[in-house]
Amino acid sequence: MDGAEEVRVKASRYCWSTHDGGNVTGPRLAKRCKKSRSLSTSSASSSSEYRRTQSLHGPSPVTTFGPKACMLQNPHTVMHIQDPATQQLTWNTPPKSVLVIKKIRDATLLQPFKDLCIFLTQVKNMIVYVEKKVLEDPAISGDDNFGTLAKKFCTFREDLDDISNRVDFIICLGGDGTLLYASSLFQDSVPPVMAFHLGSLGFLTPFKFDTYQSQVTQIIEGNAAIVLRSRLKVRVHREREKGIILTNGEVDGSRKVTNYQVLNEVVVDRGPSSYLSNVDLFLDGHLITTVQGDGVIVSTPTGSTAYAVAAGASMIHPNVPAIMITPICPHSLSFRPIVVPAGVELKIMLSRDARNTAWVSFDGRRRQEICHGDSISITTSCFPIPCICFRNPVNDWFESLAQCLHWNVRKKQNHLSSEDDEF
Repeated sequence: MDGAEEVRVKASRYCWSTHDGGNVTGPRLAKRCKKSRSLSTSSASSSSEYRRTQSLHGPSPVTTFGPKACMLQNPHTVMHIQDPATQQLTWNTPPKSVLVIKKIRDATLLQPFKDLCIFLTQVKNMIVYVEKKVLEDPAISGDDNFGTLAKKFCTFREDLDDISNRVDFIICLGGDGTLLYASSLFQDSVPPVMAFHLGSLGFLTPFKFDTYQSQVTQIIEGNAAIVLRSRLKVRVHREREKGIILTNGEVDGSRKVTNYQVLNEVVVDRGPSSYLSNVDLFLDGHLITTVQGDGVIVSTPTGSTAYAVAAGASMIHPNVPAIMITPICPHSLSFRPIVVPAGVELKIMLSRDARNTAWVSFDGRRRQEICHGDSISITTSCFPIPCICFRNPVNDWFESLAQCLHWNVRKKQNHLSSEDDEF
């Protein structure tokens, strides 16, 4: 894994606490963005005093088998298995900055957004970050009373401003798409995310806004369970580009490489063509199959309850370290969805004799065409999303299955009476 530089930190802004109360922090930090960024901090320059330091997982425990055998330690370990009940959020120092993400073009969220921002700034004395296009909404910019407060917010622009080291935690107002959007803003370490259910489905948003003040206060005090939702690290290699300068400063004369962090799924499909999709699927360099059909979905456990389950896949709890491969309308009765271990590297390419190109999208965004010679490399990311739970990872997930997807809902069978037993 070529994830991040190894550096030593004196204290991290947040970490995970174990069941016995000990804090677990990791040595791996995200790379600092090398591009020059313009960040509007209209609140005060004091925000620089609260720069968020990033950490990943704690050191993997030494696994032994009997008196002499043990697991060979791997410096490129992505994750280790942990009891979900022990995943608790704690703060090394109190959080001072919060990113509020609001679903745009939704008038029903204006008042909750205003109430939350007023509470965070005036009651909790937090530094609030808001996307610039949110404040440009006429319903917000035209509110003179709220406009005075909004001038104190720190604003940023997607794909232009880097806030990865400035935000202590995130609050999402909207549906599942809002959480996916929050994931796309952070290509490395992600702050803890608290998601309020103000959208249509709400599978990933466990909090109700009715009691937001007490719930936000509880999170600031560090009393919450978290679930680590793994992401996919995706690299798209382009064959046709010439003389491209890569993100690390090196020049690749034949290929352009683009990186993505994906929370739900990578979808490769046939696009507008009427021909079958014909792509080769490799696992750790070995060809395992050729997909002939409408396409293929490579999803995380979080994404297993999205597009994948609609295509006939199983549902996987987000704490399970796995990658799911699901064909879309395969032209083969025996092509069933499969689950492979987290950490393997998948590679998708157009077959040499494919009649048409393919199209790829990442969490439903950044849709682009894939031509002959291009390839898509997918593996488990070193940077999961720590989502704050309403109760705990297990109860929240099954409650979402029941309420949002109506899992195993049917009319109950009548019981047998004593008279029926005689026949």
